Amino acid sequence: MTTATATATATAPATTTAPAVNARIIGLAHHAPRALLERVLDRHGVTFHQNVTLRLVAIAAEPVGRDELVGEVSGALKTDDSFVHGVIEELLTAKLLEADPADPSRLRPTGTGRDLYERVAAESGAIAARLYAGIPAADLAVAGRVLTLITDRANTELTSA
Repeated sequence: MTTATATATATAPATTTAPAVNARIIGLAHHAPRALLERVLDRHGVTFHQNVTLRLVAIAAEPVGRDELVGEVSGALKTDDSFVHGVIEELLTAKLLEADPADPSRLRPTGTGRDLYERVAAESGAIAARLYAGIPAADLAVAGRVLTLITDRANTELTSA
């Protein structure tokens, strides 16, 4: 390689083409932000599974039935019901969830649970804002449509298997 060629190569702008979406790209896009979320959760002493479960109860307009909660969490996380029952017990023991006095089969967050959810949501929301900053809304909409379609197709295959 001549000096002129080496100089031209070294100063030429790097052009990269975004890779087509595939399972690896989706996995990397999931795991990197989740690692950031896990740092937040570790500081607050809760696990990812506990956070997902607590969130569903905290954002509900009214207490959530235990069976409904188990179904939503196991469906979202692709885990078995017995595991989710264990997570709920952990949240009850930690006094982050409690049975609704009007209907003990329904769960609601305790004051401590609601405060924890709000702190984690604020911290993770700030992380998401930094990660999504500068990405055009149209690109986010396309990504949302594609990922939703992939999720729907995977869920269909899971239920038909």
